[in-house]
Amino acid sequence: MDSQNILERPFITITNLIWSFDHVTNRVNILLVKRNNAPYDNYWALPETFMRAQESAEEAALRLVREKIGMDLSGSHTEQLATFTNPLRTPNDRALSLAYMTFLPEKPQLKAGYGASDARWFTMGYSDRTYSFSDTVHTFQSTDCPVQKTYYTEFDGTKSDPQKHLAFDHEWILKVACDRIRNKLNYQPNILLILGGKFTLKDARRVYSPFMKIPVQQIDNSNFKKSHQQLFTDIGSSEVNGPGRPARLYKLAYLSA
Repeated sequence: MDSQNILERPFITITNLIWSFDHVTNRVNILLVKRNNAPYDNYWALPETFMRAQESAEEAALRLVREKIGMDLSGSHTEQLATFTNPLRTPNDRALSLAYMTFLPEKPQLKAGYGASDARWFTMGYSDRTYSFSDTVHTFQSTDCPVQKTYYTEFDGTKSDPQKHLAFDHEWILKVACDRIRNKLNYQPNILLILGGKFTLKDARRVYSPFMKIPVQQIDNSNFKKSHQQLFTDIGSSEVNGPGRPARLYKLAYLSA
């Protein structure tokens, strides 16, 4: 047996998809950072950090949130997404990615941390084939490739355009994350944690809309309430800030225990 191969140790990185909701624009957002070190210097990317020897992967994911945006969160706000291990995902030394998703109950101001020259919230949109994420200058897409093996076979990130593509395989990770959230909307919609501890059905539909790839106006409120009643607990009316009836407030029922 080749002892050199046995002794090889890939790097272990933590990739954190940090979600929030903008109550001014009523849109879902994700955090991207602009890298200022190799590889992929000057590329936008999902926030990453190396896992340290004395911490778990979840502790590293929460530390990444503290370092990038200065917020302390409990583990209940973070969930593991998947592990990405394809040898082609990094151009030089091999690095495995343990990906997590963090759902922020507020949209804080950003300050770029170590390894980044900029950090911004990108607004989520969609097309028939992809999910999109835009700020005032850039728009990035999740990959439209449906098969992991095909994606990595065709992947050549080192020759991509940093104005059009994200670093590493982060366009694939974004697709996996958005598909995961979409697939859980009808039984465990943790993405609604970005609305805080309570929300209106209208805001919930605004969060569902980009993941379902349909306009929010096409999600009927009555049908939505009926089909999701086992997931939501009615906690009363909101305060009235104008004319009309106050909206009902809800919370996630499966997190009440």
